[in-house]
Amino acid sequence: PASLLSKQDGNGKVSRVIRIGTRKSQLARIQTDSVADKLKELYPDCLLSNASVGNHCLIVSLQIGEKSLFTKELENALERNEVDLVVHSLKDLPTTLPPGFTIGAVLKRENPFDAVVLHPKNAGKTLDTLPENSVIGTSSLRRAAQLKKRFPHLDFKDIRGNLNTRLKKLDEKDDFAAIILAAAGLKRMGWESRISQILSPDDCMYAVGQGALAVEVRARDTDILEMVSVLHDSDTVLRCIAERAFLRHLEGGCSVPVAVYTEVKDSQLYLTGAVYSLDGSDSLKETMQTGITDLNKIQEEVDERVQRVGVTASKISGPAQDGAERLGIDLANLLLSKGAKEILTVARQLNDAR
Repeated sequence: PASLLSKQDGNGKVSRVIRIGTRKSQLARIQTDSVADKLKELYPDCLLSNASVGNHCLIVSLQIGEKSLFTKELENALERNEVDLVVHSLKDLPTTLPPGFTIGAVLKRENPFDAVVLHPKNAGKTLDTLPENSVIGTSSLRRAAQLKKRFPHLDFKDIRGNLNTRLKKLDEKDDFAAIILAAAGLKRMGWESRISQILSPDDCMYAVGQGALAVEVRARDTDILEMVSVLHDSDTVLRCIAERAFLRHLEGGCSVPVAVYTEVKDSQLYLTGAVYSLDGSDSLKETMQTGITDLNKIQEEVDERVQRVGVTASKISGPAQDGAERLGIDLANLLLSKGAKEILTVARQLNDAR
């Protein structure tokens, strides 16, 4: 396809340029570079090598927009053939992608749990031992709902901005005793030393797709799809398909508190899902499991048009993916039968009114 720019060097050797779209934030750059490095390793010839950089491959990264519009802007760039792939945090991608796009790779998941980062003056404390009415910063309804219920002595307030901004607000002012952030982002930024406590699933289950990186591509670009498909991690793919199917079937989104916890153990995929009222007082939580054997049995007929909750993973067993998707839907139906819709509707209305 025309999207693959070819370059010829002096020896007549042709190499291809793959253009990756990314956002300007430091975390977005780090995440994109990590994917670029993996691709360079796997396809040394496929990427542009020119005289000025010796024999090194060069991946052109375009920096686009800030978070408010980023998914849309990056997808526009994909649509206009300005980039060939875009790296996202999977939790930022909606469970239904616009027509013509697909998630061509879901990389091995980093720690998906949430982490507590304390104000330096509270060093050595935990959420349990912080003084009464300490203010905890989080912009996530999911985190706040779970933690309000679990730590009623604490006060939860909104904190906005990217990772750098939030840490700055924590350290340089006295507004917050601690903030809650995804452990994965802190680890990728090299700030693991700031993590005082990783929250267990009993304290706080995570967001759908949290900790996993996704590579979004044009669904019709079969060669790019083929190229990035080697980045898929099968356990992560199955866990995230189940999580995304659960969220999609609940019709949840960022504006409602929905949380999950998944694991793959002894050829079984376990999915725990929950919905909460905004203050955490009302909640529903259930766990279901399904068998996922034949993990390495590749679909005989690779159909690039088959997407499961926006994910194309033709090299991972089709039946296992179907099972994961079914599990998410079944668990959502179980919660809906117990009144999840009402809890989410009230949460959404209250949140919209804020």
